[in-house]
Amino acid sequence: MSDASASVGRGPLAGIRVLDITSVVMGPLATQILGDLGADVICVESARGDTNRRMSSGVVRGLSDVSLNLLRNKRNLAIDLKDPAGRDAVLALAATCDVVVTNLRPGPLRRLRLDYEAVREVNAEVVYVRASGFASDDPRAEEPAYDDIIQGATGVPDLMLRARGEAAFVPTLIADKVSGLTLAYGILAALVHKARTGEGQFVEVPMFDAVSAFLMVEHSAGVVSDPAGPAGYQAILTRERRPQRSRDGMVVIFPYLPEHWAALLEASGHAELVGDPRLTPRTIEDRTFIYETLERVVATKTTDEWMAFCRERSIPATAVPRIEEIVAAWPEVVHPLAGAYRSSPAPVRLSRSPSSIRRGAPLVGEHNREVLGEAGLDDASIDDLEQRGVLRRQEPS
Repeated sequence: MSDASASVGRGPLAGIRVLDITSVVMGPLATQILGDLGADVICVESARGDTNRRMSSGVVRGLSDVSLNLLRNKRNLAIDLKDPAGRDAVLALAATCDVVVTNLRPGPLRRLRLDYEAVREVNAEVVYVRASGFASDDPRAEEPAYDDIIQGATGVPDLMLRARGEAAFVPTLIADKVSGLTLAYGILAALVHKARTGEGQFVEVPMFDAVSAFLMVEHSAGVVSDPAGPAGYQAILTRERRPQRSRDGMVVIFPYLPEHWAALLEASGHAELVGDPRLTPRTIEDRTFIYETLERVVATKTTDEWMAFCRERSIPATAVPRIEEIVAAWPEVVHPLAGAYRSSPAPVRLSRSPSSIRRGAPLVGEHNREVLGEAGLDDASIDDLEQRGVLRRQEPS
C-alpha cells in the first residue's frame, strides 16, 4: 500500500505548471493525466467546490470516490473569480504557468477578463486551452453543453436505435471522457511546439468535434464517399452482438479463424455446422446467425471451462467481470484524510519517466496561501482576500 501524499518520481512533465480552471469531468480528467505525468496542476474552484466532489459517496465531506482519483496530484485554490481582486490574483497566478486550461464559455471568460487575450497580456508564451461544447465558429458556441447534450448532438442515440432498437445514451460519460483525452493530447502537442519554438498558442477543443471524430471512425462508412449511401458500420450494429452466457456467467468468445469455429462447434456438440458458409460473414443475416450460434455453443459449458478451452487453442476469449471486480484489482493507496482507497492506474506505462501519485486529492482551498504566495501576493494581500471572503477554505472534518 503506497502513500498518496508521498513524493514518488517526477514524470516527463516535471517542471510544467498548469492552471486548471475547469469543472465536472472533462477538464479535470485531462489535468489528472497531466498531473500523473508530473505536471504541477493548480485547480481553481468556487467556494462550494466542483461538482465531481459530490458525484458519489465518500468517507470525507468534499472528497467523493470520483474526486479522489480525478483530483489527485493537484493543488487547490478556492477563489471568487467575480471579485476583481480574485480575478487579478488568478491572473497573477496565470503569469507563472506554462498552461492555462478552462472549459468556461467564451462569454463568461470575456466578462471575467480571463480569456486568451487577457492572459496573453501577462504571459506571452502561454499555452491557453479552451474546451467547449461547440467550436467558436459554431452557432451553438455560447450554449451550455454536458455529456448528454453532446451524446445527443453527435448521434449516439441514433447508433443505439440502430443497434438495439431503442434510442438511448451509452451508460458512461463517454463525451466528457473522450473530450478529456482529446484535451490532454492537444495540450501535450502545444507543449511540444512550445519546447521547439518558444511559442505559446491558443488551443480549442470542442466536445462536439472530439466525440464526432471518435464515433465516426467506422460509422461514417457508407457515406464518406457516397452521401446517399447507408451510414453505420453494420458489422457492429447487429442487435445480437453481445457477450454470451455460459452455464454460470458471461464470456466473450471471438472465433476469428475457421479452425476456431471447428473446435468450438465440435466441443459443444454442433459438429454439423463445421464449414457452414454462414460462419464466414458476408451479410448482416450471416452475422445474426453467427451470434445466435455462439449463444448456443457457449451455453454448453461453464466460464472456467471455456476459458481453459480457448487458452489451449489460442481462441480470443475473456470472462466478463463485474465492475466491483475490476476496481478491486486496482492498487490501494492512502489519502491523508480519506484513508485507504483504490487508485485507478495510469494507462500509459513509461519505462524511464513513469507516472506517479505524488499527492492526494486536495480539499477545497487547501493550498490558497501556498499558490498565491508563489504568484507574488504577500501575506497582507492574502489576508485581505480571506477577510473579505474572496478566498475560501474547507477545514478537515
